[in-house]
Amino acid sequence: MGLTDRWFGRKPADEGPDPLDDLVLEKLRVGYLVDYDLDTWKVTGYCRYRFSGRDDDVEEWELTRSGEQRYLERADDAWSLSRRIAIGDIAGDVRQHILDHEDPPERIVFDGAAYRLDASSAGHLFPDGAGAGEPVIRWEYVDEAETAFVGIEQWSETEFTAAAGRVVEDYQFTHILPGSPE
Repeated sequence: MGLTDRWFGRKPADEGPDPLDDLVLEKLRVGYLVDYDLDTWKVTGYCRYRFSGRDDDVEEWELTRSGEQRYLERADDAWSLSRRIAIGDIAGDVRQHILDHEDPPERIVFDGAAYRLDASSAGHLFPDGAGAGEPVIRWEYVDEAETAFVGIEQWSETEFTAAAGRVVEDYQFTHILPGSPE
C-alpha cells in the first residue's frame, strides 16, 4: 500500500476491518480499556438481561480498576454506573420484607437518602450474553431527582443482591481502547 493509497483511503482487498474504527461505548468487549472520571477501567465481564415486557435487552459491563468494580449498564439508550452494596446497607430489613410480603417496600433509605420504587421486572440474566439464562427479579428505586438509584435483585427464594449508582452519559467515557481479555 503506497502513500497515495493511504491519503485517499484505498485499502487492499486482503485487509480486514480496522479494529480501532468505531470504538464506542455500546461496543465494549471484555479486555477493552475505557477512561471514566480520570481513571482507566478494564472491562472484565459482560452480561445481558432479558426482562419480560421489554422489546430490547439490557446490557451490563463489569469495569475493574485496582480491585474495585463498577457496573456500566445500558437500557433504552440510557446509561447508568453502579457498585455492589450489601442489602443490609439499606435501612430496614428489605430482604425480610420481600420474604414476608412477596414484594419490596414502596420506599427505602440508603446512605441517608430516600428512594421510591420506580420499576419491577422479571426476566433472565445471560452471563457472557449467551446460554440458558438465570431467572431474576429486579426492583429499581430512584431518588427525587431520578439521577441516583438503588437496585435490588432476587436470584432465588432467599438470595438477594443490591447495587447503588447514578445515571451517566456516554460522553463521560473516553479513550476506549481494545485490549486482551486476560
